[in-house]
Amino acid sequence: MDINADQPIFVISVAAELADMHPQTLRQYDRMGIVSPRRAPGKSRRYSQRDVNMLREVQRLSQEGVSLEGIKRILELENQVAALRSRVSELTEELARRPQSIDSRIFAAGAAGDVVSLARGQRPRPRSQAVVVWRPRALGQ
Repeated sequence: MDINADQPIFVISVAAELADMHPQTLRQYDRMGIVSPRRAPGKSRRYSQRDVNMLREVQRLSQEGVSLEGIKRILELENQVAALRSRVSELTEELARRPQSIDSRIFAAGAAGDVVSLARGQRPRPRSQAVVVWRPRALGQ
């Protein structure tokens, strides 16, 4: 039987023991938004295995001398990286599903500075056919 790493199953005392921390430390991390467990219907904290792993990482960073605000920022950035990696995977899969004809398109800058899609050998149409010529005036005119 596989246990879902995101399943909130540990009460605070068990999570604290698994992370080798005091329960009050877990409460402080929750208040600071460093590791925020889910809440059970009775408002009690429930930690997942992923939360316990994160608590261990917080403890490791803290022992290396990183401040709690620094740890919070590191975790936020790691979450952003994970989300971006997931998005890149989604876009890569979507691109792989598209027909090959789409891949043969060419993109260019349009007259208004926008990006336009063109067929091979095609040029962007000019915004206006009018030609403006600038001529300096002679002094005294």
